[in-house]
Amino acid sequence: MTDVEAFWDELYLSRAGGANIWSGKVNAQLAAAVEELKPGRALDLGCGEGGDSVHLARLGWRVTAVDVSPTALSRAREMADSAGVSSLVTTERHDLASSFPSDSFDLVVALFFQSPLDLPRERVLHQAADSLAPGGHLVVVEHGSAPTWSEHHDMEFATPEDLVELIDLDPALFTPVTVESRTRSMTGPDGQSGTLLDTVVVVRRDA
Repeated sequence: MTDVEAFWDELYLSRAGGANIWSGKVNAQLAAAVEELKPGRALDLGCGEGGDSVHLARLGWRVTAVDVSPTALSRAREMADSAGVSSLVTTERHDLASSFPSDSFDLVVALFFQSPLDLPRERVLHQAADSLAPGGHLVVVEHGSAPTWSEHHDMEFATPEDLVELIDLDPALFTPVTVESRTRSMTGPDGQSGTLLDTVVVVRRDA
């Protein structure tokens, strides 16, 4: 097991009793971004326990769910099975710093693709866009700020415009559809109420 795999597997095993660490609900920004899209082949990068993959499958997408953690992928398969969509969800283990799915996709989603470990985000997101079929969409949602209750307000976050520049796509092939910062309400670990900024970028491949 690599250091990266061990780090993320430990995170997913950290809850007492083996409980899931995420809610299992679809990310609201993703749900809004795909609601008008015709289902096809989707790739979920860093799928975690599978909440977003299952949502896409329920809409009719054939999903390749990718994560580096075997525990996360096992839970994603269990969630897909419980939701009755296991035939539409395939899991693949990848350390995206060194490997990437080889297929072509109509949708690639990368949600909170920010890591405390070394991760070549620029290259991976560029690969994600390159894997799109013409007419396909890349949806990236990231933290745009620390929560209002956090002690880490000195952290720097990419703006939506920074993120588009980071991905560095050929304007002859790709069109930005959404480049926005959006605020949402959150409840902190000790019940605090606060707000968080999401960076939302959606890009369409035209050719």
